[in-house]
Amino acid sequence: MLYNALVVEDDRNLAQSLANQLGVLGHIVGIAYSPRMAIQQLNQVIPDVIFLDINMPGVSGLEVLGFLRRDPATAKVPVIVVSAEEDLGTKRAAFEAGANYYIVKPATLEELEVGLDRVMQKSPPPGLSKHSGASR
Repeated sequence: MLYNALVVEDDRNLAQSLANQLGVLGHIVGIAYSPRMAIQQLNQVIPDVIFLDINMPGVSGLEVLGFLRRDPATAKVPVIVVSAEEDLGTKRAAFEAGANYYIVKPATLEELEVGLDRVMQKSPPPGLSKHSGASR
């Protein structure tokens, strides 16, 4: 199944790379290079899934995630965190904030595909390993 995805990533090269990978999988992808840009885009179109970086200047990805979960329009949209942070505490904080899945950068095509399959089909959690996350 093909999805409308939004990539929220402040590093333009990483954002474009992630968008390209999702495009190879056939998905329609929008990019927001900042939390503010993401909110503006979400006011126009609610995507099927959001790929969200945690470490962004100004407003962190965890704060963005909290906003998404409090807004009725985006509360149920699956969010896949894609972050360089590998530690268990950061992963736990992401899930507590409302993440549905967690991928450690650099994300491979296979990891993106598995993450999408899990969050879109509500699969049971695989656990917290280095390159995989857990469904909520």
